[in-house]
Amino acid sequence: MIRYIGTIIFFLLNLSAFAQQQNTVNWLSFEQLSDSLATKPKKVLLFFHTDWCAYCRKMQKVIFTDPDVVNELNSNYYAVQFDAETVDTIHFDGQVVVNESSKKRTGQYHNMAKLLAARDGKLSFPTTLILASDFNVEQRFFQYVDRKKLMKALKNKP
Repeated sequence: MIRYIGTIIFFLLNLSAFAQQQNTVNWLSFEQLSDSLATKPKKVLLFFHTDWCAYCRKMQKVIFTDPDVVNELNSNYYAVQFDAETVDTIHFDGQVVVNESSKKRTGQYHNMAKLLAARDGKLSFPTTLILASDFNVEQRFFQYVDRKKLMKALKNKP
């Protein structure tokens, strides 16, 4: 009897883990994105965030776990989320991009964020970019984007 209960519990735990995994965006790094675009071009979603940004965390917890958003991104997009204050060196499209600061600090932004997520030379978070498969910008959002607005943008409806 204990063996059967153990088997049922094991099955339910695995089912729960599978369900949680299905509601997860398949996030790529910039390095993986470069390889993926070379192999199979697709549209791209770039999500720039910081650790201190409450709206960034809300998008990560609420919007990027929504089943419809997850399905649309995983089916039709390559998605990259990027901590704008990381000190990691990024290799993308034959380029090496760095954070000029050697320590992660608030306000010390990575050059990748400065290149792609700035508006009039200034950064605000969260920043979400939707790019065509040739990496041309289709849409930019410099604020929290709710589910409805993001889905409309992902489906490319004006």
